[in-house]
Amino acid sequence: MSNQQQLASIRAQVGQLLIVGFEGTEVSPRLTSLLTRLQPAGVILFARNLVSAQQTHQLLKACQKLVSPPLFRCVDMEGGLVDRLKKALEPAPSAADVFATGDRQLFRKHGRVIGEECCALGFNTDFAPVSDLAFPASRSVMSSRAVSENPRLTVLYVREFLRGLAQAGVLGCGKHFPGLGEGTLDSHQYLPVIHKPWKRLWSQDLYPYRVLRRNYPFVMVSHAAYPAVTGDKIPASLSDKWISNVLRKKIRYRGLVVSDDLEMGGILTAAPIHHSAVEHIRAGGDLCLICHKEESIKQAYEALLREAEQDRKFAERVSESAARILSFKKKAKEVKRTMLPPTPTKIERLTRQLWEFSEQVRLETLARREQS
Repeated sequence: MSNQQQLASIRAQVGQLLIVGFEGTEVSPRLTSLLTRLQPAGVILFARNLVSAQQTHQLLKACQKLVSPPLFRCVDMEGGLVDRLKKALEPAPSAADVFATGDRQLFRKHGRVIGEECCALGFNTDFAPVSDLAFPASRSVMSSRAVSENPRLTVLYVREFLRGLAQAGVLGCGKHFPGLGEGTLDSHQYLPVIHKPWKRLWSQDLYPYRVLRRNYPFVMVSHAAYPAVTGDKIPASLSDKWISNVLRKKIRYRGLVVSDDLEMGGILTAAPIHHSAVEHIRAGGDLCLICHKEESIKQAYEALLREAEQDRKFAERVSESAARILSFKKKAKEVKRTMLPPTPTKIERLTRQLWEFSEQVRLETLARREQS
């Protein structure tokens, strides 16, 4: 293989380590240039990118046309506080609201209804459900996103939600490993430092990942530090101990490992974006999530490329993750699915279904409270 061919191969591999976000509601010339050059593993949309169901579908389809491998077409869609699609359709109830019904069929229906909504708009990946435990310490941060401080009850909801997503043809994700349940700070702004010993983390926060290790297509790693375990304040998203030793070796997770957004305040306090992208991959991560700035995406891409060219061991780490990602895409029917545009009839049906589901959740919760 010539040097030029080798460089092209490394560039293609590095592109597959990135899931990127962007501004705007259509594919601009700048975005066209970025996607064409990087050939990323995926794109992620937020409320800022969405106007309507049809526009969202067209935007995702236009992104895919610029990238040769199938894209992970991603969204954060939990319902409640984190509902990126409510402008395009109807708001969905939160995880805590659905969990309050105590009805496992509704837990699964929550995933299926959200999954059908995602699928209709062109998404194949939902970074949900939250698998953090709802401890009092994090209540002001997590609010209705987490369902219970009991790890077994959390698993009941998470497993059913994932099954519902799968029924709709959408990939789900466990987050935020190893657990933000005891975090008192919001990692969007600050670095949570969680002083919790290993034994309690293993029996509580890590329980969902241990039990559901075969159920999670993705696991998202948090920007929180656990000094009682690692002896330092390095975020889990950059920690070889957490990703390679605990998640891969001890828990034996074999799916894809994605960072939380590398532009969040919690990680930027620890490292600039070019450094954090390299260290996430070095630590054993597969995918760097960068949700906003084009400049941040370019910096991460160039840093990964430069490190792979200079460090043979890091180049092997890049090749390992790129191969895992491409193999996953080859097998996952969700990623290969044809993107059929949503008809007005389908949008009307989904909107009605979301409203009816929200009403069902509300009424069942009221009935349960009255019985108790």
